Amino acid sequence: MKARDIPNLICIVRMLLVFPIVIALLTERFGWALSLFVIAGLSDGLDGYLAKHYGWVTRLGSLLDPLADKLLQISVSVACGWLGLIPAWLVGLVIIRDVVIITGALVYHNKFGPFEGEPLISSKLNTVMQLGLLTIVMVNKAILPIAETVINVLIFFVVVTTLWSGASYVYEWGWRAKEQHRGGHQI
Repeated sequence: MKARDIPNLICIVRMLLVFPIVIALLTERFGWALSLFVIAGLSDGLDGYLAKHYGWVTRLGSLLDPLADKLLQISVSVACGWLGLIPAWLVGLVIIRDVVIITGALVYHNKFGPFEGEPLISSKLNTVMQLGLLTIVMVNKAILPIAETVINVLIFFVVVTTLWSGASYVYEWGWRAKEQHRGGHQI
């Protein structure tokens, strides 16, 4: 193992944390779930910092990192939805958005070839809102009661940013496809 593999190893550990987080949630051990969720979040920041700061960015890491993030985010969302901590329709909306984005990327890849996918600002904001909501609902159950109004406001912002980011990706993939179809340069 080389030093440049450390971010990928951290990313794999984050993926392995998903199962115990979900089990802790489903068995209503919210303190454990929250603690592991925070560790997973910190590991995401650490692997990103190491990869960028030391130039340890790899193709594998560029695939593992978003996969680990999505695995964590979707799994915890589904578990929280199952427990009624967040609305099931919200979990469905988040999953539909991800399916639309992945489908668009696959269609683009199959029709026009490889591309470099950078997350849009709307997507980054959506991720922050989703993770914030999940953290707050776990804090609400594990540590400190949170006013229902706060949770409802976060749900509202998750809905808005989910729709905004989903629409932004549809526009982005459509624009890229239109440029490629017109004979534009490879994007």
